[in-house]
Amino acid sequence: QLQLVESGGGLVQPGGSLRLSCVASGFRLDYYVIGWFRQVPGKEREGVSCVTSSGGSTNYADSVKGRFAISRDNAKNTVYLQMNSLEPEDTGVYYCAARRYITARAMCENSVGDYWGQGTQVTVSS
Repeated sequence: QLQLVESGGGLVQPGGSLRLSCVASGFRLDYYVIGWFRQVPGKEREGVSCVTSSGGSTNYADSVKGRFAISRDNAKNTVYLQMNSLEPEDTGVYYCAARRYITARAMCENSVGDYWGQGTQVTVSS
């Protein structure tokens, strides 16, 4: 069964950090472009950060540039999202997704994926 599972979400104060993980089972992540997306009730799903299969090219939403970093460990079939200097506006459900034959920028801008995880909640609040 092809599956993506996110973890690492939680409640954090403004200025704090979290690291999200996205683990694949049933398929090899190193064939795929991987993206992190967030969803807030009443708003469209937003592409936060995406990375190519090799890790050589990344894309970030303007709102997270300089604060978030995406990375991948293909040997562990895992992609990470390091989130620093968190702000209340970062609150949402974070999903990871996988897709082939797409650029990181296109994946993030169009919020597309062939496989999706179930999401992990991130809440930034004092």
